[in-house]
Amino acid sequence: MKVETLSIAARNGNKLTSLSRYLSSNHRPVSVWRLIPFLVAALVLIPIGTILSSFFAPTSDIWQHLVETTLLSLLINTFWLALGVVSGTTLLGVSLAWLTAVCEFPGRKLFSWALLLPLAVPAYVTAFVVLGLFDFTGPVQSAFHSWLGPDAWFPEVRGRMGVITVMVLAFYPYVYLLARNAFLTQGKRSLEASQSLGLNRTQGFFRVALPMARPWIAGGVMLALMETLADFGTVAVFNYDTFTTAIYKAWFGMFSLAAASQLASLLLVIIFALIVVEQQIRIRMRYAEVKQSARADRIALSGWRSATATALASGTLFFAFLLPIGQLVIWAANSLVQDLDSRYLGFLWHSLLLSTLAALLTCTVALLLVYATRRHPDAATRNAVRIATLGYALPGTVLAVGMFVPLASLDNWIGEVTLQLFQIETGLMIQGTLAIMLLAYLTRFLAVSHSPIDSAMQRITSSIDEASMSMGINGWMMLRRVHLPILKSGIFTAGALVFVDVMKEMPITLMTRPFGWDTLSVRIFEMTSEGAWEQAALPAVALVISGLIPIILFMRQTEK
Repeated sequence: MKVETLSIAARNGNKLTSLSRYLSSNHRPVSVWRLIPFLVAALVLIPIGTILSSFFAPTSDIWQHLVETTLLSLLINTFWLALGVVSGTTLLGVSLAWLTAVCEFPGRKLFSWALLLPLAVPAYVTAFVVLGLFDFTGPVQSAFHSWLGPDAWFPEVRGRMGVITVMVLAFYPYVYLLARNAFLTQGKRSLEASQSLGLNRTQGFFRVALPMARPWIAGGVMLALMETLADFGTVAVFNYDTFTTAIYKAWFGMFSLAAASQLASLLLVIIFALIVVEQQIRIRMRYAEVKQSARADRIALSGWRSATATALASGTLFFAFLLPIGQLVIWAANSLVQDLDSRYLGFLWHSLLLSTLAALLTCTVALLLVYATRRHPDAATRNAVRIATLGYALPGTVLAVGMFVPLASLDNWIGEVTLQLFQIETGLMIQGTLAIMLLAYLTRFLAVSHSPIDSAMQRITSSIDEASMSMGINGWMMLRRVHLPILKSGIFTAGALVFVDVMKEMPITLMTRPFGWDTLSVRIFEMTSEGAWEQAALPAVALVISGLIPIILFMRQTEK
């Protein structure tokens, strides 16, 4: 049904009067739409409750073992990693955001969007490229020692600074993107206002422009920090122990799901504390109208300032994107003939199948949540939706443990009941299937699909719904015949984002996959664990190509 027809029908006064009487009736049955957000929220709360139950009901012997062995080192490693990434992403992201938003220098237009390209490269891919190039046996350090001698000093790549550097290069775009949007709303006018108060440009930046952009910067830093705490692949490549690697080792190395749950509970408490901080930052955030004149009037840099700005932007783009991509292509070309066989078709098929199923599942549930909120926009429904989309803040290792524990218990209970009642051994009906993986993906990435679909739904006016109902189109029929055609672009964007995220996701896939169900990300983990960088390059190229999809979508949306 066309939107024009609905708009004409919306002006029919008699029909709308009947419709208002129908809507005000107190005898309608309870709508199933009201239940959907609460059911999805309950699904998300299951892994959270499972993990938190481990924290509030600790096992003394397990905690004693963790305290005596690994807990202190995990806390120290996580603290310094978080501090280093926060400091590095703030410094690099804010500097590049200010230069591309307010200043004019050679290549600014190119760098303004190209500096987002590192988002397409998973951090663990950049990690093994850095190790392959700069490690002691790598070509860069070998050439360095052959030139200056074997005793010449070279930075330790596998140490803490190496991990921090890789994560800064991978996560600075979060800070850059939000800080740049903040600086674009200010333009040169904030500095002119500060100069009228007797401040120079440097003082104006630190005392006027930077404080005004602080909420946006803090939001970007919080995103980078959450990604750091949730990261598994990068720290695993560097063999740098954090909570995520400790959870994996406790489960698959020590075969202790209880120890993994205790570690996951502590990490979850840390994440929730950061969520509270992020919410306080969001409350303080304010928005300003962007005028084109503020964007056009820029500070023209010259001399060494212009050269420094170009060097900083080009150097960041080179090390964060161009160098990893170039080295991956070289390694993939060298190993193409030897490694490209039927196994890779299986890896690719598994990745594509999982990503497609996860995208369909999450988009369907997100669409139901959005439509339920539209029909029942009360506080309870909106709070349920907020809980349902909370999973994106949880690390994949935490979700893997939180999903596996209750579903494994349910699997065992079903087996016992069936055996007692019917003397039939069912075996494992849930464990070892794709069900746990898909549920974990749904919990983790529901927020990713919900945001674009909800934004698209906001563009559909209430008069269209009223006109549809006046014509007898209601409920599922309205969703199918009226809303879905209008929501196609938002659903496509949501599906593409979830598809790419699942393609790159490592810990959930690694910890919950059925036996023999390897994907491209699992292949990368196995090859990097053995130090086979060239063999890991081929699946990494496929992941990087898929990672460019959301960047292209974002750029197109920005242009619109």
